Amino acid sequence: MPCHQIRFIATDMDGSLLNEQGQLPDGFFPLFEQIDKHDILFAAASGRQYYSLAETFASIKDRMLFIAENGTLVIQNDEILYSCGIEKSVTDKVIKQTRELDGAFVVLCGKKSAYIETQDATAVEEIKKYYHRCQYVDDLTQVNDEFIKVAICHFSGTQDNVYPTVNTAFGQELQVVVSAKIWLDVMNKSASKGTAIEFLQQRFDFTQQQTMSFGDYFNDVEMLKVSDFSYAMDNAHPEIKALANYIAPSNRDSGVLTVIRDYLQDLEQ
Repeated sequence: MPCHQIRFIATDMDGSLLNEQGQLPDGFFPLFEQIDKHDILFAAASGRQYYSLAETFASIKDRMLFIAENGTLVIQNDEILYSCGIEKSVTDKVIKQTRELDGAFVVLCGKKSAYIETQDATAVEEIKKYYHRCQYVDDLTQVNDEFIKVAICHFSGTQDNVYPTVNTAFGQELQVVVSAKIWLDVMNKSASKGTAIEFLQQRFDFTQQQTMSFGDYFNDVEMLKVSDFSYAMDNAHPEIKALANYIAPSNRDSGVLTVIRDYLQDLEQ
């Protein structure tokens, strides 16, 4: 267990904090009260949209931080503290390239909303799990918003079916990351959950030694690297488990809660 006093805890959502049904585990809210009592900042760090996260944590959303859209937005009390966007000319190129990929569904992520041009029922259902504020449009290249990310869904897996093409085309100028088995995100080259946490370390004056984080997939790599107390979930991708300093029980076993609870118990002894 950490010998430093933890000042900040960040957790990925899907595959980490959330259970297999995409729900917060039983006991989360009472544990949050303990975290808060010890003046530890808590952040949800997710590829999900801010509006989706804010709904999940509705009763405590003004008492925590949100690292949304894979680190491209940091929000506290509905105020954007940090953002890392991409130009419309760039998102247009990504959209046009992705349209040519068989079976790929594109989500254009803006500060006001997410946008889709598919009406495929299965895709829409999957997309709306993560993007609660989502609009259908005829043409994504005609949308007017400030853009932070392009997310791509492919039900046969993005690592094999999307990443090779998109990374070859844009990997030099943009961050292209497989964020889940069927999801891939394209962002500003400097955007990541790790960059967002480094911003918070400076803003709230805590160190890497005082940072605890939990993750399971490739979009969590940078976050784990800027946390001395980096935990890969037992269900994490093998490369993430190799990278992290510690292993937490799986998301099915409420691993995030178990680790935090054990740390707080040690603190109180």
